Amino acid sequence: MRDDPDEKRREILAAMDYAVAEADRAAAEDLLEIYREDRLGLTLLHAFYSGLPEAREAWVRAIRLVNRHRGIFLLLAETAAESYFYLVSSEGVEFQGSLRDRYLAAELLDFFGYESEEAFAQVCAGAGDLPVYEPLRLDADICPACHAVAGEVHELGCPVEICPWCGGQLIHCDCRFERLGLDALTSEEDLLRFEAMLEEQGRIPYSREQRPAFADDGPPVIFD
Repeated sequence: MRDDPDEKRREILAAMDYAVAEADRAAAEDLLEIYREDRLGLTLLHAFYSGLPEAREAWVRAIRLVNRHRGIFLLLAETAAESYFYLVSSEGVEFQGSLRDRYLAAELLDFFGYESEEAFAQVCAGAGDLPVYEPLRLDADICPACHAVAGEVHELGCPVEICPWCGGQLIHCDCRFERLGLDALTSEEDLLRFEAMLEEQGRIPYSREQRPAFADDGPPVIFD
């Protein structure tokens, strides 16, 4: 997700011309300002205003955090009449339906740790009590690159991940080449082999101590 935040904000503002009543425009822009530098928040707002659910005039009053796991966030865009689920990550965004449906696909229920549809429906019943989604740059417990939560392993290729062999940055050290006996990783098979070696050695989960001083919520990179 390498979109320029400034360009995305301009596109959201343009879409608001068709989606937001004049009386609500200032409040809608105030919310946009909160997420002006947050790529996940901007991605959700862009998806909402570019393709309004149910094709009716509405504006996002709040973004709430429903769940998060391995850099993937289940967020709720709250409007006056209805609220809508979005799955958001560094890879993009997917609309997941309205709050009134209280539905989440079986694979997502399992991914986020809900025991059943009923358990998820209970969470939906208290949607107004869900925490407001905070811009990631304010949360030191989230990796600024791949969005892994403290205690979770990074997405493979994340520039913040630490090498379990030498203690350096995994994407910059030579351990991957030395372990594989290669000069470069050129195929999916190479990546899978290296990932298996990492798992066997023991990958180092994200912690706030790893957060770089230049923290940015940009996307992970690929090994080359």
